[in-house]
This record gives sequence, structure tokens and C-alpha cells, in this order.
Amino acid sequence: MWVTLSEGLALPTGFLIIVFLTRKLGPADYGLYTLAAVLVIWIESSIGALFARTTIKLVSEAEDWKPIGASLNLMHLVVGCGAACLLWLTANPIAALMGEPAMAEYLRLFALDIPLFALILAHKCILIGLACFRQRAFTSACRFLARLMFILVLVELGLSVSGAILGNIAASLVELAICRYYIRPAFLMRARFPMRRFREYAVPLFLFSVSIQICDKADLFALMAMSNTAAVAGIYGVAQNLSTVPPAILAISFSPLLLSTLNRLVSGGNERSAKDMGCQAMRAIIAFLPFAAMVSGAAGEITDLIFGPDYASAAPLLAILIFGALALVFISVSSAILTAGDKPWWAFALAGPLAPLAAIGYLIMIPRFGAIGASLVTTFCGMLGALASAFVVYRMWRILPPARTLVRSLVVSVIVYALAALCPSPGILVVLKLSIIALTVLLLYVLLGELSAAETSLLRGLVFPRAIAARDKEDDL
Repeated sequence: MWVTLSEGLALPTGFLIIVFLTRKLGPADYGLYTLAAVLVIWIESSIGALFARTTIKLVSEAEDWKPIGASLNLMHLVVGCGAACLLWLTANPIAALMGEPAMAEYLRLFALDIPLFALILAHKCILIGLACFRQRAFTSACRFLARLMFILVLVELGLSVSGAILGNIAASLVELAICRYYIRPAFLMRARFPMRRFREYAVPLFLFSVSIQICDKADLFALMAMSNTAAVAGIYGVAQNLSTVPPAILAISFSPLLLSTLNRLVSGGNERSAKDMGCQAMRAIIAFLPFAAMVSGAAGEITDLIFGPDYASAAPLLAILIFGALALVFISVSSAILTAGDKPWWAFALAGPLAPLAAIGYLIMIPRFGAIGASLVTTFCGMLGALASAFVVYRMWRILPPARTLVRSLVVSVIVYALAALCPSPGILVVLKLSIIALTVLLLYVLLGELSAAETSLLRGLVFPRAIAARDKEDDL
């Protein structure tokens, strides 16, 4: 809950940043910033793919984490510096490929964030491996708040795109300082490092994540390369950001902690509980389907409220991409289950074919249908990967998300989509409408019998915490 709440700050702070930058920079400059940010995030996500889950697994299994933590910390720094140098050297060719010479300067500046991210990642994964969840949550919360503050100030000072990039770098420095306050793995410590075991997990999980990143982010670059206009990239980037932020919060806050917990259960010989938890984790992601339908139905009102009429063409893209983003969360959760079950190569086996399939789809669909074609390919690949991941998890542990949950989620999704699409709410009233629809989703789940007694009690405790606390106090008396 602490990690989810902290990562949830990405929603309000991210929306404020997007609204501010889209209005301050305009579609063209915002498109350049989005392209540079997506490329850097792609590189940083690849570093995370190489180290994150393997670090969590090795630290959670170790009796003394400090030798392993020191080795991993140094490896993170070396890889981060290498990736930054590579981006620095290839900035001009990338800018030429995109047809935007100014982008080279932005890429070189953004490259400074990559080593900082790598060090932050090492510290946060060690915290998760040690079950220090509150400390891990606080670091992310400070980063999101610092990022918002620095970007607003620096862009207002007239630094434009460079100011937005410098704001990200400053926020990384703040987060790294807080991480070092909580935990201080050494950079140089002689220790026997289980390199063979590291390779067993790092290689397949890295390949898995790269494949997912291609399916998730390559659509923007493919669209830019084929349309050759920054404005189109800016419109698509808006829809992509809106669609990926809420699911990303689920994936970032849920999957690593799920892996840590499942790994502890499996290592302790409690595989039955691990299977139950894995099944419930997949069920939880399916239960979020109505919320994706809600966003899809109200996509036009959401984009108009946040970005204004200049970005109206992002609405149909958001309506499609939100389902693909949720499917990628399901794949992320499934890969955590496979990793805990010592089947990391199975995770890559289900995601690997998606990358070439997506590339073929972009080549066919983008020239014919433009941005809509790119969004359709991305969503289709995500859903196909989700189905494949459910099948692979079943092959390993013989567990599947309940069919009743899927049916109920589909029924509620149809109702919610109709409410969101057929009941227009102008301006700020869309926030009230979405809040009411979200509560309607919970009510429908209760009426359909989806929530267990324990889940209903937990929900009441979250909505009416004081009443529940008072009742518990009376029971104790």
C-alpha cells in the first residue's frame, strides 16, 4: 500500500507536468521532449530489465546482502555510464533519423540522467529485497514532487525543453541522496559474487523486457520515422502518456513486491501459498478492466480537459492504447510469477515473438492508417502477450485467473463504457463523472459477488476508516 500510494503520485504530478509542458512548449517542442524522454526511458528501462528483478531475487535470498549489494551497485554504475556514453555518441545519427537536428542536443543533455537512474535502481531494488517497503516508497514520493517543482521553475525561467530535461536530472539527484540516506551499498568490496546465477536470470529477463519495451514504445518512433513530423509525435505522445501512467503505477508498485514475496514463499517451501497469491495477482489485474473501459469511453473529455482542443485527435488513440497498457501490466505480473518459479526463460519465450510481430504490424498499418494503425498494433500485441502469459503460467503452476472474474469484468466494462461515453460532462465535471463511475464499478463488483467477505471488509475500511476503527475499539472493550 505504501509503495502504491507513493507511485500514485505519478498521476497528479505527471498530469500537471504534461498540462504545463503541452501548453508552454506547444505540440512541436513537446513532441521533441517526448521523443527524447521516451528514448531515455527506454534505455533506463532496459537497465532495469537487466538488473531489477535479478537484484531483488539475489538480495532476498542472501544471508548477508552487503557483498552482493556492493557488486550489483558497481555493475549498475558501469552499465549506466556506458549507456550514457553510447547515447551521447549516437545523438546526431538519431536526430538525423528523426529529421529533427535540435533533438541531438536534448539527447546529450538527457544522457546525464542515465547513470543516476542506474544507481537509484540498485538502491531501490536492494530496499525491496530487504522488505524495506516504506523507505522505498518515500524515495519515489520525493522524486515525483521534486520533478514537478524543478520542471515548473526551470521552464518558467525560459529554459524551454532543456529546462524540462534539467528538471528530471535534478529530481534524480534528490532521489539518489534519499536512497543513500537509507542504505549505503559500497562501490568497491571484494566478495564472491554468484555470477552464474546472475546470468541465469539477468539474460532472459533482459530479453523479455526489451521485447515488451519494443511493443510498448516503438510505436512512437515508428510513427515519427514514417510521418516525419514532430507534431504527430506530440499528439501520439500525449495519448501514450495518458494511457501508460495508471497501468505503469500498477506494474511498478505491484510486480517487484510480488516477486519478492513469491520468492520468499517458494524459498520457504510454501509453494501452495505462492500459487494462491499468483492466481489472485492475475485476478486483480483483470478486475481493473472496467477502469480501462471508463477511460476509453471518456477519452475525448479527458484529453479536452487536460490538454485543450489542440490535442483532440489524441482521444481516439487513448481509447485504444489504454487496453494495451493494461495488458502489458498482466504480462509484467505473469513474468514475476515465472521468475519466482525459476522459469525466467519462459517469460522471454512468451514476449520474444511480440517484437517482430509489432514491427511487421507497424510497417503494414502506419502507412495506411497513421497513428490509429500504430495504436491498434500496440494494443493487439499487448493482448496477445497477455493471453500467452496466462497459458505459460498455467503450464508452470496449473493456475489460471478465475473465469467468473473475467466474465464479470467484461459485463461491468460494457456498462461502464456506456456510462462514460453516453453521459457527456463538460470541463471539470468530467472528474466528478469519473469518480462516480469508479464507485459504480466497485458497487457492481459487490452486487455481482466478485468481492469476498475479506475484500469487502478491506474496502469498507479504506472508505470509512474512522467508523471501522471505532467499531473495533468497541469490540475490544
